[in-house]
Amino acid sequence: MDLVIGPLDLASHVDEALAVQAVAFGLGAEEVAVRRQIVQRHMRFPGARALGATTSDGYLVGFVYGMPNSRDHWWSTVVAPYLRAQENDGWLDDAFVITELHVHPDHQNRGIGRRLITTITDSAAQPRSILSAIDTDSPARGLYHSLGYVDLARRVHFPSAPRPYAVMGAPLPLRRM
Repeated sequence: MDLVIGPLDLASHVDEALAVQAVAFGLGAEEVAVRRQIVQRHMRFPGARALGATTSDGYLVGFVYGMPNSRDHWWSTVVAPYLRAQENDGWLDDAFVITELHVHPDHQNRGIGRRLITTITDSAAQPRSILSAIDTDSPARGLYHSLGYVDLARRVHFPSAPRPYAVMGAPLPLRRM
């Protein structure tokens, strides 16, 4: 299947993107509604940008978005104490944060997530990238490790998230296979 990886006007395509995230992450309608507001707010941050993976018939099967990190962002305020405890809080400065990366389960294990994250970080002005992922041995964490991300803090608890997360960081450009 031919896919096009390219810029995505996420504010205009938020419902399509969240439909992918809902299936990939198992989200209910209430959680999708909350995330819709978060995505819309994030896309107004300076430097925020998104990429989509679209089939030849225009169907969005994956997306990634991120932005230059700021210590003032909610995410940073939550992870900072965990990073500080590991003497890794310097990673919050001059970093491009991957906010969300999701691929529809029917299209996973085809390199789409890898293409999305490497493409978005290749054009980042920052020398490093940071992200958070559910702190379990998962295909997502395997992907991140293969790209050069290392664990900066584990067992990070976000308010309202039932499972702990790991914060990971990698120098840019990301490692290629």
